[in-house]
Amino acid sequence: MRYLSTRGQAPILGFDDVLLAGLARDGGLYLPESWPHLSADTIAGFAGRPFHEVAIEVIAPFTGDTISRPELSAMARSAYAGFGHPATTPLVQIGPSRFVLELFHGPTLAFKDVAMQLLARMMDHVLEKRGQRATIVGATSGDTGGAAIEAFRGSKRVDVVILFPDGRVSDVQRRMMTTPTEGNVHAVAIKGTFDDCQALVKGMFNDHAFRDRVGLSGINSINWGRIVAQITYYFVAAAALGAPSRATSFAVPTGNFGDIFAGYAAKRMGLPIERLVFASNANDILPRTLETGVYETRPVAQTSAPSMDIGVSSNFERYLFEACDRDADLVRAAMGSLVQSGRFELGAAHAQMLADFGATRASEADIAGATRQLLDTAQYLVCPHTACAFGQPSSASARSSNVSTPEIILATASPAKFPEALEATTGLRPGLPPRLSRLMSDLERYDRVDNDLAAVERYVEACAAASLASGVHPNTISRSGTA
Repeated sequence: MRYLSTRGQAPILGFDDVLLAGLARDGGLYLPESWPHLSADTIAGFAGRPFHEVAIEVIAPFTGDTISRPELSAMARSAYAGFGHPATTPLVQIGPSRFVLELFHGPTLAFKDVAMQLLARMMDHVLEKRGQRATIVGATSGDTGGAAIEAFRGSKRVDVVILFPDGRVSDVQRRMMTTPTEGNVHAVAIKGTFDDCQALVKGMFNDHAFRDRVGLSGINSINWGRIVAQITYYFVAAAALGAPSRATSFAVPTGNFGDIFAGYAAKRMGLPIERLVFASNANDILPRTLETGVYETRPVAQTSAPSMDIGVSSNFERYLFEACDRDADLVRAAMGSLVQSGRFELGAAHAQMLADFGATRASEADIAGATRQLLDTAQYLVCPHTACAFGQPSSASARSSNVSTPEIILATASPAKFPEALEATTGLRPGLPPRLSRLMSDLERYDRVDNDLAAVERYVEACAAASLASGVHPNTISRSGTA
């Protein structure tokens, strides 16, 4: 399996190089040259199997021969052994033909753990084989940072620097990044929004000299390894409800378009999905794009669902590439227009988007109302992000025509990560599980750095300096695409 950039001007790479590269050198995102297809018999055989076994079957076509099947099997088994539910991502029925897919049973209580725990093992494996190390820099709107630090803490091959918007994540989210004591992990508060943090990360990736000096790698969903691991739970959930003989629909809270793109990828691989609905909070660039055919940025509003407080959804570039028949020139022009004017028009790709997706948006009042209603009717408490998915899709073309089709809502985080917001909404204050009982009292350790690319690069380089001095060379991907 080989991978190409959405912008068409970067080397074609194998899975191991894509895993370490993160962002392509032309600024684009990597996608497989062609989509693997899973047969109906294979999908039917997923029902009842352990999560890690399904993960191997879904992920192996993407890794090719860069990671052997026995190695992948050992990584998957280890990655999900520490989850707090035997099913890893259990389904809970909350009404007739309506289910919640709980993705928050990992160590940091968010869906990011499903991918990050496996990604860390894959990256360590590739770096160990090469005798290299990497400096990971990531941006977080709340959950990615904690999941990354938890997954990589103590790694002998990776230093991790996570940028988060100061004052714009919940206390629990912040403490999951700032209380680990391992020397290879660093949490950094940036004055601004998630988009500012994400722009800094992209700026570092596009500074090729800096990128090569520190062996820069990424763990945001710009990294294809993250998307690959998230495809798995779509197959697991659908098979449990009768796929492929029975189609399913999914409603997905998303800000950066990564989680919903994993569902789109599952559909491209042969999973019968009747509709995919992405759910947004007040930061509604995705529903607006679906409705108008114009992708246009606006200032980011601070909400009770902070992980979705995003104004630019990076993974939408991957979908645009697919929707315009992989026209890299068109994608480059669109991304250039986005930088210059903050907008671009989908053109012919708009009709394809209307066919592929529905959308819903939730105001703060909608989030509170959906949370209370679900608690009253199903005695089920959801986090503010998950509550965004309980609206009606705004695209009629993507609404289910078959009322018996099971609808699966992805629960992206545990209510326990947002105790203040839920107490204000419902009067209930969800508590952390016993294994996290010290989280709110442990000493925090983090730095504040100016919202300035040069300042952040100096900070990252200082963090990596000791590791580079140890004699283990940083990871570098050559322009010709060989390690």
